[in-house]
Amino acid sequence: MPLVCWQSVEASITQTTGRLFTVQHQSQISGGSINRAYRIDDEDRSYFVKLNRANTLPMFEAEADGLSELASASAIRIPEVVCFSQAHDQAWLVTEYIAFGRGGSDSSRLLGQQLAALHQCDAEQFGWFRNNTIGLTQQCNQCSGAWPEFYREERLRFQLNLAARNGFTGSLQQKGERLMESLDTFFSTYQPQPSLLHGDLWGGNRAFDAAGQPVIFDPAVYYGDREADLAMTELFGGFSSEFYDAYREAWPLDDGYSVRKTLYNLYHILNHANLFGASYAAQAESMLDQLLSEIR
Repeated sequence: MPLVCWQSVEASITQTTGRLFTVQHQSQISGGSINRAYRIDDEDRSYFVKLNRANTLPMFEAEADGLSELASASAIRIPEVVCFSQAHDQAWLVTEYIAFGRGGSDSSRLLGQQLAALHQCDAEQFGWFRNNTIGLTQQCNQCSGAWPEFYREERLRFQLNLAARNGFTGSLQQKGERLMESLDTFFSTYQPQPSLLHGDLWGGNRAFDAAGQPVIFDPAVYYGDREADLAMTELFGGFSSEFYDAYREAWPLDDGYSVRKTLYNLYHILNHANLFGASYAAQAESMLDQLLSEIR
């Protein structure tokens, strides 16, 4: 990044913290597919910085709000937001830098317990006070008092309409419409409460600090059915058995979760189809077939 942009980051940190900060060392961190990430240091402080184009500042603003919302629950360690802004052609989000370590079975159990505690934080409606992003896709969070309505309109219909614009029409759309028409079937005996959700809780968005304490980051926050977070943990490889056992001990899951987890992960697979292409569209259609077979 040009020196003038780093100087703007320094000035933003200095203004926010009230202590002069000058970058004496920077190192790029690999792993992200959307933003560039750096660790920056002066003599005694370290920060984590995400960088992207200037027009992505609203994405960083929403992420900062999401991190703050999660932190307010005091349930799991969340990177503390320092500042966000933009200058020239760059936008950035600065948080505390957390050195990650290796978490064992005790750490996984603690994560399960703490996630259950996070989900106990509730709200009056499903949704959130602002929209945010899931990956690079807008995530709409218009509030609703009814979970099936929220999930149908703000999650499934939004992604299916986007898929149609991306050329995924035909049977995918037809099956999607059938599922949305019958969505209430999956909630005939189950009424979730609006729980505070991370929203994008796959393995790449959780870690453990040097002391083995769980950390979650890169959220797509909203208030929704807690099962949606649990389902996401199973989508790309899954978490450990200790994690799931501890969560269920803290807050048992309804028997219908085994079916509804496919419903919730359909949203993420549709999003991947819209971001990455046809192979995910085929997976989404297979999931639709599975869900439609459950409708009597």
